[in-house]
Amino acid sequence: MGGPQVFAHRGASYDLPEHTLAAYLRALDEGADGLECDVRLTRDGHLVCVHDRRLDRTSNGRGLVSARTLAELEALDFGSWHPGSAADGDLPPDESHTRLLTLARLLKAVLAAGRPVRLLVETKHPSRYGSAVERRLVDLLRRYGLADPAPDDPVQVTVMSFSPLAIRRIRELTPTVPTVLLLEVLPPWLRLGRLPFGARIAGPGIGLVRARPHLLPALRAAGNQVYVWTVNEPADLELVLAAGVDGIITDRPAHALARLDR
Repeated sequence: MGGPQVFAHRGASYDLPEHTLAAYLRALDEGADGLECDVRLTRDGHLVCVHDRRLDRTSNGRGLVSARTLAELEALDFGSWHPGSAADGDLPPDESHTRLLTLARLLKAVLAAGRPVRLLVETKHPSRYGSAVERRLVDLLRRYGLADPAPDDPVQVTVMSFSPLAIRRIRELTPTVPTVLLLEVLPPWLRLGRLPFGARIAGPGIGLVRARPHLLPALRAAGNQVYVWTVNEPADLELVLAAGVDGIITDRPAHALARLDR
């Protein structure tokens, strides 16, 4: 298989509601090499796949995700805002398009896929629960046999964060799980392409890549792998392909795969 790995950003989130089971299953059906999700802790300690700290944009609820229990979140609709969740005729919307997705449920779906899949899990910070986010994540990965991966395991998890401290925690809790330090701006210490302790892969945003043309060559020259997010436009796709990146994170995995003839 040639070219970079293609990761579905919050699932096939251009076509279906982000972070729903339907969006992830669509991405797997389209042939994505991997999936990307964000996780937050509920008030009662469950990891759920929600990007925003507040519920308002992607559900019919209001307030903070962290202030709600799992049961309270399960009662909300997380998909009807998106055109892709529209009901078929007189049938009600499929719950896979509207139900809150827990990380545990996503892990089960990935393990049941029957083929190699890499799952990128971003821990969201700042969080009122601090280091508990990473501890709960590693506990869950251990429960599913994913915290100490062997090279030939079909399902591989990589943990990502904008927080260098969160990345360091993952390295200490489970040294064999790869980590990605996400970057939206260029920190001074990154000018020579060196990543802080614990980070094994650089994850710059496409806006940063456009603004700093020297960044990808510097990261590559320093021996780092590079995953770029969120690559949706044809010109951006050509830019990262020309730079030889290792991973493309996109809302439209089918389009990236078609460009790669896969």
